[in-house]
Amino acid sequence: MLAPMLYRFGPFELDLARYELRARGEARSIEPQVFALLALLVENRERMVSKDEIVEKVWDGRIVSESAISSRIKSARQALGDDGRSQRFIKTIHGRGFRFVADVSLVRSGAAILGSGDDGGRTEEPTSAANPNGPTDIGRPSIAVLPFRLIGDAGPHAMIAEALPHDVIAELACLRWLFVTAHASSFRLRAAETNPGEAARILGVRYVLGGTLSLDDGRIVVTVELVDGRDGGVVWAARHSAAAGDIHAVRAEIAARVLTALEIRIPAHEATRAGGSPSESLDAWSAYHLGLRHVFRFNRGDTGRAEALFTRAIALDPDFARAHAGLSFVHFQNAFLRQTPDVARARQLARRSAERGLELDPLDPFVHFHMGRSFWLEGDLDGSRPWLDRAIALCPNYAQGIYARGWTDSLSGDPQEARSRVDLAMRLSPLDPLHYAMQGTRAFAHLALHEDEEAARWADRAARSPGAHVLIALIAVAAEGLAGREDEARRWTENVRSRSARLGREDFFAAFPMQSGALRDRIAASLARFGF
Repeated sequence: MLAPMLYRFGPFELDLARYELRARGEARSIEPQVFALLALLVENRERMVSKDEIVEKVWDGRIVSESAISSRIKSARQALGDDGRSQRFIKTIHGRGFRFVADVSLVRSGAAILGSGDDGGRTEEPTSAANPNGPTDIGRPSIAVLPFRLIGDAGPHAMIAEALPHDVIAELACLRWLFVTAHASSFRLRAAETNPGEAARILGVRYVLGGTLSLDDGRIVVTVELVDGRDGGVVWAARHSAAAGDIHAVRAEIAARVLTALEIRIPAHEATRAGGSPSESLDAWSAYHLGLRHVFRFNRGDTGRAEALFTRAIALDPDFARAHAGLSFVHFQNAFLRQTPDVARARQLARRSAERGLELDPLDPFVHFHMGRSFWLEGDLDGSRPWLDRAIALCPNYAQGIYARGWTDSLSGDPQEARSRVDLAMRLSPLDPLHYAMQGTRAFAHLALHEDEEAARWADRAARSPGAHVLIALIAVAAEGLAGREDEARRWTENVRSRSARLGREDFFAAFPMQSGALRDRIAASLARFGF
């Protein structure tokens, strides 16, 4: 349960749990609508609250007169010993609305959590021991997004400080592995007044995302910081800058970038924390995140460790859809990279594990992504498309899903669409563990367009990227050869042979089932020149 808020300003306390306004500890009589109006102004004190918003929130959108609003404002001021002349607490913005201008401190009402307390249940410094809803290492990761703090005068763009966190919450909601606190709860805290550790304890979450917004020479500058509420450590931070002309485009771009960054950073951080624990002590979520770390290393040993961790996660929680999708990933790797002598069996298991994940959670884009990729193993590009499209529909900024759809396009004979998709995926997720594959897809698109020099450059980048598996080096052999870069092609040939002496053209075309006969012939001829 969320700890109710108590606000202090001057000699007053506004207690949302008890629905009381107190002056020096004594309750003051106040009408319900006046209390609601005062709470609205205090909770949104960093900005002006318009008359329209007051009508919407206090009168539930019913039509009321200007005099009715003025009457409630007057009553609120009287309750605070304020008036329209001094405006020490409530300031009138003529013709527009009102703003609460007194200094406010936020206090947690411990009584709502502990259920007792002779002191009224208030504490300035809550501790995780006193708050059973505090951040924990156990179970599904959770996050709260706080309103961003305004720096300086952002003018008409000030609304982005609240609009952008709303957008981020909506984006994060499609990450089925992450519990996201609703804005109605998290927006009761202000980043300027509450440190991330305290916010995590109050809201009972593991991570807190906050930020700042300013206007600098016609550009909106947004900084974002992800903090682990368990130790206060900064997990990730970034600075975004964009022209202020198109506010909606700025909001969409920044929200998308935050989504893709957190999709990588939080699992990586969870895996780091879990990595120091004995395997027998891991819970299902910790085992899953640690399994992700291993499966993205693309070698036989780590794939085996990932399989053991995903299997443990399923043993602990048989209905854990993402763990089943993780097993699908393992079996896909075994079949795709020929890491098992029984490739046919690995294909079956990849499909079966993805199907089980879908049964358990048909709305998870990660599960649809792996279902779509299981069709690649059979060369069925048409069969993969609906699943990949569904993954993107469920999460429009899902970079890995967008890349996978582009990969399918590149092999299906639509290189322009492939380029468009993979460029978007790389822009959304520049540090993605599949970034090498995105670059390799771009190389394929250029090969299909007979842009061999460009293909060679992208293939070389892909093969040099961290995590790139041996088949990516084989793309580099083909592309460098077609571009006439003989020395580079030979160097990549030596690289391939040192990693897999028996890899040949048939393995290449089984992994990359391109539908264009002409493209296949060009690549086959290039590989043959270098002994494949």
